[in-house]
Amino acid sequence: MRDRLDELFVDEDFADWYPEDGHPGLSPARLALVSVLQYTENLTDRQAAEAVRCPLDWKYCLRLELDDAGFDFSVLSEFRDRLTQGDRADRLLAVMVERRCSAIR
Repeated sequence: MRDRLDELFVDEDFADWYPEDGHPGLSPARLALVSVLQYTENLTDRQAAEAVRCPLDWKYCLRLELDDAGFDFSVLSEFRDRLTQGDRADRLLAVMVERRCSAIR
């Protein structure tokens, strides 16, 4: 799966979603991929956050170290809140389609 989804999202796609100053947060590209995995497996936010901490397949897909502690489940709803602002969801979908079409060619 990682081979198919690799580079589907990159942090630069989300650069204008976050302030330039302040504490560095989690990778928005990784959160987007977690959201895709969460949807495909029909998981709640808590279940998805737990999946980031435990199963090796998720850690491999997300390029995480085995000892990565993951994140609090509330991060996913905060990410979705950012996604609902303006035309971000449409822009993100356009990026996904463009990258997938480029990968197929």
